[in-house]
Amino acid sequence: MTKMRWMLALVSGALFAVGLVLSGMTEPARVIGFLNVGGLIDPARFGRWDPSLAFVMGGAVAVSLLAFAITPRPGRSPWLADRFRLPTRSDIDARLLVGAALFGVGWGLGGYCPGPALASALTGGAGTLVFVAALALGMWAATRIASRSPAPVPTPASTGSD
Repeated sequence: MTKMRWMLALVSGALFAVGLVLSGMTEPARVIGFLNVGGLIDPARFGRWDPSLAFVMGGAVAVSLLAFAITPRPGRSPWLADRFRLPTRSDIDARLLVGAALFGVGWGLGGYCPGPALASALTGGAGTLVFVAALALGMWAATRIASRSPAPVPTPASTGSD
């Protein structure tokens, strides 16, 4: 990776972290308040539902739409790489479903997903550091487990070919 690519990756990561902090995504209570859909039905019993995360998501979609609009299309060279590296699988298997479920449960219980957790780790806090350590351990374990099981064989339906 060239120095320019490293610098742009660093700047992009820092900008993403600033956005997470400014939007309140590094506050687990805000995320848990958004996931508290029981608050829509009975706020007195479940607590108040916090819709602010929906506005953050809307802003992220708007930024993504702009980025996709100005990004070179596949078939043309990207700005800082020799070619696009896009996923080719489109099927849904058990590994994907289990991983998505674990991610969702962890997000709901801890109030963090990986990006906000890493941004929050810079400010300290024992709970955040424990979460980041558990995240790293989980990623390491998942990599070990995945390397032991055979890779799924793409089917014609998953590759889009006949």
